[in-house]
Amino acid sequence: MKLSFHILIVAALLPIVAFGVTSAPPEHGSSAPGQSETEEHGVKQALEHHLCDATYIEFLGIKAQLPVLFHVDGTPIPLTKHMVFWGVAGLLLLWMGLANARKVGGVPRGFANLLEVFIVFLRDEVVYPAMGESDGRKWLPFFLTVFFFILFANLLGMVPWGVTPTGNISMTGGMASVILILLFGAGVIYNGPIGFLKSFMPPGVPIFIVPILFVIEIIGLFVKAFALCMRLFANMLAGHAVIAVFMVLITSIVIAPISILGAVAISLLELFVAFLQAYIFTILSATFIGMVAHPSH
Repeated sequence: MKLSFHILIVAALLPIVAFGVTSAPPEHGSSAPGQSETEEHGVKQALEHHLCDATYIEFLGIKAQLPVLFHVDGTPIPLTKHMVFWGVAGLLLLWMGLANARKVGGVPRGFANLLEVFIVFLRDEVVYPAMGESDGRKWLPFFLTVFFFILFANLLGMVPWGVTPTGNISMTGGMASVILILLFGAGVIYNGPIGFLKSFMPPGVPIFIVPILFVIEIIGLFVKAFALCMRLFANMLAGHAVIAVFMVLITSIVIAPISILGAVAISLLELFVAFLQAYIFTILSATFIGMVAHPSH
């Protein structure tokens, strides 16, 4: 129990260390009247570094410019640090799968044992209740991929020099778009095109209400995907924003202890939120897909 508590404290301190080692110091040489402007610039620069995307990556004080991927009508589309860490999350997911694929059979130990806890929980408490055991078995690999992919992306922002790609609405919008495509795809595959359209119209509905209800139900699918996008983005961005604000409030030795304690408390909460938001995105996705695949249920 004591070891687990110490691990939690260390995990909570990591984002604070990350903020401290990656924040650029304010510019020197300013006169006294301009000092407040310089400090304001330093705070703005620190917040932008931790909350905004950029075309460079900083590590150990070294700023590396990222290359341009391609051009669209002469406009360069660069690689950004959120893209890089999104890729890092994918590589971690791939490593986790390959490293544990060799350990199939027998009693799992170490990390494989911890991994089994998450897999069994998601299978029995998330996927099977939403999709049924027969269909849930087919969909389980997808939802496990979604959960661990988002989890790794969430946790990357809690290590020094790391950023949270799920704090970028473009990234969460991409994930939500995949779920939206699967909502339409699962509805058509499981019910057929006509059956999928009929599922929007409950029996006994007056004929003059059918067009309105049909439009509302179609919009509802887009709203579900939009909710997935905004929920994950807002929660991950807000946590890091609060930690950053606590840290930039350190202006004197009197305020420093209060700011650091507040940042530690928010970091512990953020660690919990990283797991919670991965779980919420997964369970809502499974529920939404289950609803369109089996509308009678």
